[in-house]
Amino acid sequence: MNSGAIVIVAALCLAACDGNASDSSADRPPALPPGMLTLPQTHAEARPPAIPFDTTTLVSRPRVIRSWPHDTAAYTQGLAIYHGRLLESTGLLGQSDVREVDVATGSVRRRRALPATEFGEGITVVGDRLYQLTWRGGRGHVYDATTLSPIDSFSYAGEGWGLTTDTRVLYMSDGTSRIRVLDPTGFRELRTIRVRETDSTVWMLNELEWVRGELWANVYQTDLIARIDPTTGRVVGWIDVGNLLTAAQRQDVARRGGVANGIAFDSVRNRLFVTGKLWPRLFEVDVASITRSPNRP
Repeated sequence: MNSGAIVIVAALCLAACDGNASDSSADRPPALPPGMLTLPQTHAEARPPAIPFDTTTLVSRPRVIRSWPHDTAAYTQGLAIYHGRLLESTGLLGQSDVREVDVATGSVRRRRALPATEFGEGITVVGDRLYQLTWRGGRGHVYDATTLSPIDSFSYAGEGWGLTTDTRVLYMSDGTSRIRVLDPTGFRELRTIRVRETDSTVWMLNELEWVRGELWANVYQTDLIARIDPTTGRVVGWIDVGNLLTAAQRQDVARRGGVANGIAFDSVRNRLFVTGKLWPRLFEVDVASITRSPNRP
């Protein structure tokens, strides 16, 4: 998700919706936030899917264990846990970075800024290497996960949105319904996962996280996280995070162009963190409450 010039947007990006987006003016998406004005034909211009498509799919609302301050200027693109430390990637041109965050205070312990021409995106850690995507630059960065010192880079075709790992391979989203499975050593594409709920394609897949054998994905411009079977691509459940912020906080975030985005699972301590772009809070939520709750929107 990216740009650098103010342009006239020609049309909605049909590719992101696999043909499900409408051309009518009534179906145009809301304006993108400052610093995110786009070039034509980006997947970020698509109309969000009208999920859930199937009323029988489980929808869970997470129970909050605790919450902490979050940088309200951080346009969160990715979260990751490394040895109990919270790492975060932020976007927007001229403001993108990768940082280590003090969970208790929300303050930045260390950061590595991206070039002003790059729009930061998803991150994940394999071994001691931190991988970070950029939106439309076709170039990713590799850092030492402890110091955030740059150690390598890689290239890929298309847009970069979300990134995660099962410790063996990488999973990468690009705003469509497609998740690419990649070799972390050469960034070679191993296979592709097409995400669907029953017979309907789910697109605008954004931030990714690997949680207990499932792929979880924020769906851009919505409050829903898709729980995806990585073998079949089938959505096995939804997580509604729309109730985490107060009404006043939601209004302020929406006014500034923020949305839900950011998932980090600490598999060692069984802790799950969620937040959003420009959100004022980082939440730790009960993992068990997500899979057992019968609540529906």
